[in-house]
Amino acid sequence: MKFIFISGGVISGLGKGITTASLAFLLKSRGYKVTPVKVDMYFNVDAGTLRPQEHGEVFVTHDGMECDEDLGHYERFLNQDLNKENYITAGQIYSEVIRKERAFEYGGETVDVIPHVTDEIIRRIKLAGKINKADIVLIEFGGTVGEYKNGIFFEASRILKFKQPKDVLHVHVTYLPFMNHLGELKSKPAQTSVHVLNSLGIQPDILIARSSVDLDKKRLEKLGLYSNIPARQIFSNPDMDTVYKIPLHFHNQNHHLATTCLKILNIPTKKHHHIKKWKDLVNSIECKKKKQVTIGMIGKYFNTGAFKLPDSYVSVIEALKHAAWSSNIELNIKWIDCENFCQKDIRQLDGVLVPQGWGKRGVEGKLEAIKIARSNNIPFLGLCFGMQMATIEFARNVLGLSKANSTEADPDTPHPIVHVMPDQKKYLAQNQYGGTIRLGAWPCKILENSKLFSIYKSNLITNERHRHRYEFNTDYKEKFEKAGLVFSGVSPDGKLMEAIEIPKHKFFIATQFHPEYISRPLSPHPLFVAFIKACTK
Repeated sequence: MKFIFISGGVISGLGKGITTASLAFLLKSRGYKVTPVKVDMYFNVDAGTLRPQEHGEVFVTHDGMECDEDLGHYERFLNQDLNKENYITAGQIYSEVIRKERAFEYGGETVDVIPHVTDEIIRRIKLAGKINKADIVLIEFGGTVGEYKNGIFFEASRILKFKQPKDVLHVHVTYLPFMNHLGELKSKPAQTSVHVLNSLGIQPDILIARSSVDLDKKRLEKLGLYSNIPARQIFSNPDMDTVYKIPLHFHNQNHHLATTCLKILNIPTKKHHHIKKWKDLVNSIECKKKKQVTIGMIGKYFNTGAFKLPDSYVSVIEALKHAAWSSNIELNIKWIDCENFCQKDIRQLDGVLVPQGWGKRGVEGKLEAIKIARSNNIPFLGLCFGMQMATIEFARNVLGLSKANSTEADPDTPHPIVHVMPDQKKYLAQNQYGGTIRLGAWPCKILENSKLFSIYKSNLITNERHRHRYEFNTDYKEKFEKAGLVFSGVSPDGKLMEAIEIPKHKFFIATQFHPEYISRPLSPHPLFVAFIKACTK
């Protein structure tokens, strides 16, 4: 088994995740079994309790791990499912070391950072490779080199390289700012980040130079000289209009990024496969579109200080893009704050999407947006919290239950249309929030002759990923059905309502599950494809 570590320098948010995903794709295209691992340095055990504005979207794997959004990028680029072993946090590492110490598994040794913590990091990295039957494991370190909290992970990579020198390669992603008043890229920050890495006993084998523009020959040679890295092992990674171009950019430089890695690891380079499909994807992104749609994203996790960031909804955004590209449609996404919008904002849209969310903040705005979409025959797609809001809006404005709500937003509502799942009450009573909600892939039985059934191409059972603690209250199911709302997806035992639709509406579908998690650029999710097409009519 071979190991490729990917670290970052100068600033966070450089694109280490996309770099890792791109390299993983290129290595897979050479016929190797690869698996990427994300290492986050915080003491959370998983990402489940983190605020979206704090950390971006929480991605959920098929086996129910709540993790960093980078695992979503990995799955989309590789077109394969990953496992809980593909996500490591400092919280997992230290809690396991302490557990072993309490269980006397160290046999009376003094438990220390080295070797016990580093050994546990290495064990988990190798376990991810074993579980996924990988030839090559790519390990992305979160944060930037030089931060006090991540030094022990770099030390683990140094030890693994020391013990298995022929099996370990280090890729360092660093930043070259373009100074407008000088008119050139500056390499000093990148040089410094390599020197910091050197101080940890690590000499990177490959350098990825992030910048707003391509790296020129002069900067390339200078960076190589001061970083002690041959110019042929430095790759430029400029800003691009879509991340899906990046694998091809790496593939077309120097001696190819994948080829360079394989040569350093002294394993056969093999002929590349699947590159043509990726080129076709990029061509479909760049080609002139026949139609254009504007989708309103009704959310509350955009604002962070003075800035608006889309990271909280990255899987939804990518799923919309995949669907639009596959149908040769130009996609425009309009960010609409559910706490501050006017009706005109909604009425002018081609489609309305209400994504995931938690808590009571912004509930009334989401309900108002759904009401406008339903009343004006505007295509609507609700995801998780979006489905819960759709049922509450229907109860208020169609069934006449004006005080209907979710017990999450109003514990005293006389009409709890959405309530906590029965098995969740014990966890809430004991303040057990982390890792206790309904997570991962669960089967959904689709109602025959429904619109959802036609979208899923007549599949009666589908497996979709979940992340929720509240559900539709089936005490109200009969009233909803009599008023024209159809429960087109249910759990196989019929106890949980998984999807709803209004047959007479142009497109009004909402799901308790998250179809966006399994949408891929080469295989868009059919629900998003159907939604985008409905928005063009």
